[in-house]
Amino acid sequence: MENKYELVERELKEKILAGVYAINDKLPTESELMATYNVSRYTVRRAVGDLENEHYVYRIQGGGIFVDDWQNVRQTPLKSKVIGVITTHIADYIFPNIITGIDRYISSEGYSILISNTQNNPEKERKSIQKMMESNLDGLIVEPTQSALDNPNKDLYQQLQSSDLPTLFINAHYPDLSFPYVEMNDFEGGKLVTEALFNAGHHQILGIFKIDDSQGVHRMNGFVKAYQERNELALMSEIVMYQSTDNMHAIFSKLEQILLRQDRPSAIICYNDQLAIQVIDLIRSLSLKVPEDISVMGFDNYQLSQYISPKLSTVEHPKEKMGRDAGKLMLKMIEKKETPASIIYSPELVMRDSVKEIK
Repeated sequence: MENKYELVERELKEKILAGVYAINDKLPTESELMATYNVSRYTVRRAVGDLENEHYVYRIQGGGIFVDDWQNVRQTPLKSKVIGVITTHIADYIFPNIITGIDRYISSEGYSILISNTQNNPEKERKSIQKMMESNLDGLIVEPTQSALDNPNKDLYQQLQSSDLPTLFINAHYPDLSFPYVEMNDFEGGKLVTEALFNAGHHQILGIFKIDDSQGVHRMNGFVKAYQERNELALMSEIVMYQSTDNMHAIFSKLEQILLRQDRPSAIICYNDQLAIQVIDLIRSLSLKVPEDISVMGFDNYQLSQYISPKLSTVEHPKEKMGRDAGKLMLKMIEKKETPASIIYSPELVMRDSVKEIK
């Protein structure tokens, strides 16, 4: 079956070849073409962009689209061969590895990458998506911003869904959208680290989770589920929740109060390794030791986690493999015009020195 943009492109090309639109004739506007073919603006722009690459049409800025002298121009059909990537961050934590994985795979197949960074801000995400939709891409890979909250950009995602632009999610997804995704089983990860601490003799555990993205919510739910299955320990659990926009100084002040209690937790599970490293610094500032006084676990196996002292116990995140797999799925969507199955990675513990076994 033809994609919508291919249908629009084919019909316009046929009219040009048949002389319905003569050389230098002005074509209908984008809005008129959208209404004629009942398609989105992105679909029209992609169809016209392909015709422009093949020298059937040319644009005049502010003037419109016109029929080119296609008979006297050597036909050199070109594809953009560019894949857009939108992530919440680019230069820190695990994101360079993910982006590297995407780039290495798609570049080996002759594609290049266009990167945008939302800084986990919905307004910046909106601008990023709009920019990508106007860039005549072959495909789009997105890490949703604040994926656990109602997203003000759902209308753009719905436009992407109804367009012909192959799109997939990484790290998180929206259940009500049909895009494939590549992500961790964060619920099982949260459950796994909690059970590992139970097995090490820890019953009174503090969980610190970011709850404006799906990863944090799923990890927290796994923490809760582990306690539900050990009903006799449920009253010993404790949770601190925060969002990206919260004042972290206030969060750490609250943690300090908890750690100075006589009945402080014997172990802490952190939303990710980046937070865990900060929590270890806080513990030390209170003249306490890790893991002698308090054990600490994180998520994602961040590169620095194995170099700090003590080495941090964590859950593996596939990082570059996630990027390669996302690139592989994207090319299936582009070249084979199929919607592949989503990929969900099972969690794997990485036990190091930051967890102490207690009786």
